[in-house]
Amino acid sequence: MSWYNENMYKFWQKTFKILGIVALIASGLAVIWLYKQGILNDQNAMKDWALRYPVIAPFAFFLVQVVQVVFPIIPGGVTTVVGFLIFQPLLAFFINSSGIIIGSLILFHLARIYGKKFCLLFMSEETFYKYERKIDNKRGFEIFFIFCMISPMAPADIVVMITGLTSMSYRKFFLIALLCRPISIVVYSYLLINGGEFIKNLLL
Repeated sequence: MSWYNENMYKFWQKTFKILGIVALIASGLAVIWLYKQGILNDQNAMKDWALRYPVIAPFAFFLVQVVQVVFPIIPGGVTTVVGFLIFQPLLAFFINSSGIIIGSLILFHLARIYGKKFCLLFMSEETFYKYERKIDNKRGFEIFFIFCMISPMAPADIVVMITGLTSMSYRKFFLIALLCRPISIVVYSYLLINGGEFIKNLLL
C-alpha cells in the first residue's frame, strides 16, 4: 500500500470512529426529542405517526436497519426497539429481521471482498485479533457464530465481519442468519421494552 493510500485509509478509520461517536450522541438527542414530543412515552402516538406514512415509514425504517448493519456506527439496538414501538408487532418483526439479515449479508460480502482492512475500519486491532483467533477452530467457530447470532448481547456485527474472512459459504451464512437473528431481535427488544417492568414486579 502506498504512502498516499495508507494515509487515506487512516483518515477513513478516524472518520468512522468519529461518526460512531456522533451517531451515539445523535441517538441520545433523538430519544430526548421523541420524549419531549410525547412520542416516545406514548406508544399510541408513535403508531399514529407511522400510520400517517403507511408506505414511506416502513420502507425508510427498513433502509435504516440495513445501513446500521453495513456501517455499524449507529446503535442497532436503539433502532430495533424503536421499530417495535412504532409499528405493529408482526410488521416490526418483519422489517427488523429482513433489514438486519440483508444488512448482515452485505456486511459479510464486503468483509469477504476487502478482508482485514475493511474490518479494521470499524474495530480496533485488539478486537480484530481477539475474534480472528477463533477462526482456527472451524467447528468451534461455527458454534460460536450461531451463539452470537442468537444472543441479544453479542457483538453480532463484529462477528459477521470476522465470519466473512472464513470459508463459510454464503448459503450457510444466510441460513444461520435467517434462523438465528430473529431470535436475538425479539429477545433484545422484549428485554429493553419490558425489562424494567419485569424487574419491578420481581422485586415487589
